[in-house]
Amino acid sequence: MQGEVLEPADPGFDEARSLWNMRFGRRPDLVARCIASEDVAAAVDFARSNGMQLSVKAGGHSYAAKTVADSGLLIDLSAMKAIEIDLEEDVATIEPGVTCGELDAATQKHGLATTTPTVSSVSVVGAALGGGSGYLGRKYGLTVDNLLSAHVVTADGREIDVGPDREEDLFWALRGGAGNFGVVTSMQLRLHEVGPQVLAGQIIYPFDNAAELFRAYRDFMATAPNEFQCYAFCFRIPPIEVFPKSTHGQPVIDFVVYHEDPEAVDVVKPLRDLGETILDFVGPAPYVEVQQGFDANLPKGHRYLSKAHDLDELSDEAIDTMVEYVPKMVGAFTAAYFDPLGGAIAQIDATETPFAGRSADFGFHCLAGWIDAEEDEEVMAWASEFHEAMAAHATGGVYVNLIAEDEDERVPAAYGPNYQRLVELKGRWDPSNLFQGNYNIPPA
Repeated sequence: MQGEVLEPADPGFDEARSLWNMRFGRRPDLVARCIASEDVAAAVDFARSNGMQLSVKAGGHSYAAKTVADSGLLIDLSAMKAIEIDLEEDVATIEPGVTCGELDAATQKHGLATTTPTVSSVSVVGAALGGGSGYLGRKYGLTVDNLLSAHVVTADGREIDVGPDREEDLFWALRGGAGNFGVVTSMQLRLHEVGPQVLAGQIIYPFDNAAELFRAYRDFMATAPNEFQCYAFCFRIPPIEVFPKSTHGQPVIDFVVYHEDPEAVDVVKPLRDLGETILDFVGPAPYVEVQQGFDANLPKGHRYLSKAHDLDELSDEAIDTMVEYVPKMVGAFTAAYFDPLGGAIAQIDATETPFAGRSADFGFHCLAGWIDAEEDEEVMAWASEFHEAMAAHATGGVYVNLIAEDEDERVPAAYGPNYQRLVELKGRWDPSNLFQGNYNIPPA
């Protein structure tokens, strides 16, 4: 190892094992803090040879805390942060410790970006292994749709390069297979001309006329251009000065808008004319700042539970369910939202990558967030009941990165028609299921 190997009494051990979701306090036996691909290969060999449970952590943002196990060897990739930008080919080569914020900072110097999640501390590679969605998805596809090649350490400790013409089956499996097939130590991503200024902001309405607002939003998104994205968020107004005191604690609908053209204010106008707003600020903004817009609402160190569904459509019944459960919302950092898909995401066949939910019009995500463990029972019961109620209007599919820790049975549904091929490839590339610290696909 060029990097450190940490035991529980060593300085840095607790930091290395820590997770964003503090509902989990996992404790491995050893941590391999890798700084090079060769370190990863050595750690994989060690775990396999000694029959140790293996887990792999980059950013540590897994909602289900799959990235750190309660025993065995933890491979910590957070120190692997190399970024190379090829301006002739518009390609970024990144290591797994690179966060969304770090990649944005590097690429926006050249007016470039690729699809990544909208929380800046998330590992780009970690998100990409399950799909990778964000503001740019409707125009440029998911992160996996922009993956050009990868360097991978396989279960037998080999380092190999994969791409469309090199180990094509493994390359296919990596583009959504959620870490089941190897440890990605670098990947190449296609970049696009984006920013540095874009149009963004929030249009916040009282929840009083929520059903009408959601239906207007649904109709608007049906014809919205692919350059435009708008998440329909619901949360309780926090007690901060930017909001009138009379609204503190009240549920609201927040249309979080994005357009790649900073001058495209007219596109957003129909969403601004639906009634009297609590807050309305939409205008040109740096893309880097827009990508950090959710950071304050999702801080590390709180307790989180993720519940999600794919929706064929934003039906009246799904809207009615949202309207019923949001006023009962509990948890200081809880939010529920609809995520419009379509566009470039839907233009790719469902079997071209493992990500199968391409025909869904919307995603639904209930992300419960709270601080005190004493609130666990109340918050988790509300989120689970909400999730079960929304299931009646869903496809049965789900974005794999959003599955909760007690929903392993939903993994096949996340992959749909691709699941059996993934099982077969798992048997070829990881027959002993060494890589099981993930949304696991057991080999046949």
